Amino acid sequence: MSNDDRKLIEEAKKAARNAYAPYSGYRVGAALKTADGNIYTGCNIENASYSLTVCAERNAVAQAVINGERDFQAIAVFVDSDLLFSPCGACRQVLSEFSPALRVIYANNNEIRTALLKDLLPESFQLR
Repeated sequence: MSNDDRKLIEEAKKAARNAYAPYSGYRVGAALKTADGNIYTGCNIENASYSLTVCAERNAVAQAVINGERDFQAIAVFVDSDLLFSPCGACRQVLSEFSPALRVIYANNNEIRTALLKDLLPESFQLR
């Protein structure tokens, strides 16, 4: 694993500390690296109406877009758990809007995996 990957995971862990997860108990953080080398983070924010919950990955994308970034290289997603989760389908689709070949690093307290977004979301929906 590269030092860049380790740094992204550490940033995702920091973001997870700020998660608001009173319903699931899963504190999730994401760190999104842009082509310019900038890193934007996000955490999950749950809501009693689950459909209004916003995932860490989508919060990180929002931060990047707010700052004028559209070209993403990698995202690290950390869940403070012994269970390992890859990004959900909605997050995969949002990430695919910007970078279908994005490197995805997902980790928990015990394990780290990597994949390409195009492999996690084959035949993503595209308007092009």
